[in-house]
Amino acid sequence: MKRLYPDQPIVGIGIVIVKDNKIVLIKRGNEPAKGKWTIPGGLVELGESIEMAVIREAKEETLLDVEDPKLIDVVSQVEVDLQGKIKYHHVVIDYLVRVVSGEIAAASDAAELRWVPFDEVETYELTNSFRLFFLNNREKLLNANSFPK
Repeated sequence: MKRLYPDQPIVGIGIVIVKDNKIVLIKRGNEPAKGKWTIPGGLVELGESIEMAVIREAKEETLLDVEDPKLIDVVSQVEVDLQGKIKYHHVVIDYLVRVVSGEIAAASDAAELRWVPFDEVETYELTNSFRLFFLNNREKLLNANSFPK
């Protein structure tokens, strides 16, 4: 599957990890949007359920074992080049997860990982798709918790 100048939209997942009005953000280490901040995530692999992709990507990007993905939102990201050709087109399905175990750390293609207070999120250089997701879902996230009490 071609990510750059694809023939069709590419399906990805986003992993929402929250605790005490903070959310886990990663700084992207690769294109698209290299150097920008977003939630952990990645692409759904052929033959993989979306929920299994969430669990796999959480481990690959944050080193956390997670379970019970709950759908929060779906966002679309289309980037067009100067000639008007579609450079990237991702449909990202975002899930809140419950953390089972592990010590959180940046892994895989994440250049950096941080717990960011909700009131500071918009001060970061965010990906367009995550900015839209956060604006649309901030109230919902205020009551969310990825860690069992």
